[in-house]
Amino acid sequence: MSEPRFNVCAVIPVYNHAHLVGPCVRRLREQGISCVLVNDGGDAKASATLKQLCQQTGSELCEQFPNGGKGSAVLLGMQHAQRLGFSHALQIDADGQHDVGDVPTLMASAERHPESVIAGVPQYDDSVPKLRLYGRYLTHVWVWIETLSLDIRDSMCGFRVYPIAPTLSLARSVTLGSRMDFDTEVLVRLHWRGVAIINVPTRVVYPEHGVSNFRLWGDNIAISWMHTRLVAGMLIRSPILLGRRLRSCLGSDYD
Repeated sequence: MSEPRFNVCAVIPVYNHAHLVGPCVRRLREQGISCVLVNDGGDAKASATLKQLCQQTGSELCEQFPNGGKGSAVLLGMQHAQRLGFSHALQIDADGQHDVGDVPTLMASAERHPESVIAGVPQYDDSVPKLRLYGRYLTHVWVWIETLSLDIRDSMCGFRVYPIAPTLSLARSVTLGSRMDFDTEVLVRLHWRGVAIINVPTRVVYPEHGVSNFRLWGDNIAISWMHTRLVAGMLIRSPILLGRRLRSCLGSDYD
């Protein structure tokens, strides 16, 4: 039996947010979207909370111990989703930052472009920490250098739809960052492989009582090392990337 062309479920990595993820899951289920929750090394109380939530909502639960990081959890959830027969994974945070009301927009774009990654581009309100907002722009510049393009408008927003097969194929062939470096690295490397990135604006908020899993020193070091690797990879691939850019420009000239 052939795999359906477009069949999506949500993959939600959960660490320190077991008590916050319920409303997100219930709103997704109200929209008819299946959910795979990944308990990323949470304690016994978190595990019990997630198991109860999954029983109540008809969702799936994967667990990995010890904590492996956001990227590792997303890939584990994708593997489980693929075994269940899903072709696409909607990645969404557990803490309420992402607007579930925008899910239909991302889904519609993914259905129109099933071979592409649909990447959320944050539209912030006043709740965003200014230091974090300004810090994102540094990563944006590095990503534009690493891809020799402006195709990826925001590589750090973890609200996106992936085609599962090419994403897992990439993860089998290279070692992707397993923590906060994952979101950026997976987009850049998929772009290198010719997977189109479709950018979709989406509202992002920082909940008043939100819990951040960002490790100031550990994640900043990992992200810096990731950009070092990606710049080196860009230099190796620069003839291919420049050729692709030239063909794209010439094609637009004749449209």
